[in-house]
Amino acid sequence: MSGRALKWVTVLAVLVGAGIALVSTTQPWLVITLTAAAGHPAPLSITGSDAAAAVIALGVAGLALALALAIAGRVARIVVGLLGIAVAVCLIWAAVPAAAELHGGYDQITAATGIAGHASVLALIAGVDGQWWRFVPFAGGVLIGLGALSAVVLGGLWPQASRRYESSTRLAPAKPPASASDAAVADWDELTRGDDPSER
Repeated sequence: MSGRALKWVTVLAVLVGAGIALVSTTQPWLVITLTAAAGHPAPLSITGSDAAAAVIALGVAGLALALALAIAGRVARIVVGLLGIAVAVCLIWAAVPAAAELHGGYDQITAATGIAGHASVLALIAGVDGQWWRFVPFAGGVLIGLGALSAVVLGGLWPQASRRYESSTRLAPAKPPASASDAAVADWDELTRGDDPSER
């Protein structure tokens, strides 16, 4: 694979990873069934933005990292790559509680039932049904991490930005064209020395 292709595959991996993580936050991660005491018979659907709000910020950070990698120089892409690895780890870590089907959505339960307090809310939960969307941020984190790692390890193979202009020290200054007045002066000097320039 050429350096240019490697660069854009890396950027695309980070971009897709961040994108699918963000999309997952708009989908249901948990469906919570409440007890009869809650007075709310309908199950509560908890989206990713409610179950793991940090995933949104980390997904946005991933998008910014993809843009930064696309324009970064040799040294900067290593720094951006290291930041990308950190973002990937944090993204996976933020999704762990929901993926493990730990009880979440306390604020939504309180809003639906009017009952507050951690212990009181827990007592209202009859069951938690985890949806497959809760695993998507893991895939997003892996893609971001692999792309960032590739930028750190293989970034030296990426093409460098082309220079439009060479350094002025490498170019010999061009001699300005002689003007008509300069030619006339030269001819007059030759006449004073006894040479006729018209004979050339």
